[in-house]
Amino acid sequence: MLAFFRLIRYQNLLMLAVMQLIFRFGFLNWQNVPLSLATWQYVLLVLSTVLIAAGGYVINDIFDQNTDAENKPKKTIIGSAISEAQGYNIYVGLTVSGVGIGFYLANVIMKPSFAAIFILIASLLYIYATSLKQMLLIGNIVVAFLLSFSVLIIGLFDLYPATYEGNQKEMGVLFSILIDYAVFAFIINFIREITKDLEDVNGDYNQGMHTLPIILGVGRTAKVVFGLSIIPLIILLYYTNAYFASNNLYVATIYSLLTLIGPLLYFTIKSWSAKSKKDFRHLSTILKVVLFFGILSIAVITYNIKNHA
Repeated sequence: MLAFFRLIRYQNLLMLAVMQLIFRFGFLNWQNVPLSLATWQYVLLVLSTVLIAAGGYVINDIFDQNTDAENKPKKTIIGSAISEAQGYNIYVGLTVSGVGIGFYLANVIMKPSFAAIFILIASLLYIYATSLKQMLLIGNIVVAFLLSFSVLIIGLFDLYPATYEGNQKEMGVLFSILIDYAVFAFIINFIREITKDLEDVNGDYNQGMHTLPIILGVGRTAKVVFGLSIIPLIILLYYTNAYFASNNLYVATIYSLLTLIGPLLYFTIKSWSAKSKKDFRHLSTILKVVLFFGILSIAVITYNIKNHA
């Protein structure tokens, strides 16, 4: 059982679920707008996302056995604790369950065509594991997009079906906020994926993959990561000043400085001189923390606005 939870990366799935729940219970529920999904149906949406993501981790491990044997020999699960055949069965069970729930929810909101979204996500995860991850930057972009889409899907299923002419403007504002967070999640996760490639460069090279560190070298790619990390840093500084500090939202301002800008500045500084596998693993963890606190900020901002008002 422990091997199963390690296989599906339960910590990452828990983080994904918490992030989606925060958007509903820490943000959307506080807005005076109708929502398409009942609470239990929204929980099903979260479950569907988690199941499909879990299936993605499993199929990725199945096709990554040789690379993992070199990059993390003590942490391999497929082929040791769980056989490849069992892995495929787990993958099918998780993915079919997730897509099936998606079909149900698409019909609940009377948008049956939206079921295709879940099929597309599951397909992208499979194609990523089998081929896309070996291509220069394509795999990084796909993974970053899929995480950001886990934010956008909230708007598609909970806001869009409840939008009509009378509340279109208000719903548009809420959807634009979700888009902002999705863009933030994309940027942070894209940088993190490149950082993870730096960590796994030796195993990836021996498996004939074409990641950025293999093409440019570790030193140059670390400098690319340094340059990319300045982008979200500037965006966060702008947002904090323009929307929080200027509106006297002191809780949100302090939160942003301590949990987002501070750690991201630390990441930027450390990335310039990072060289070892340990350095890049540490930097990857920092970005994971920034991503989590970034999503959590929606609840902090909502609370601050309500109290400030």
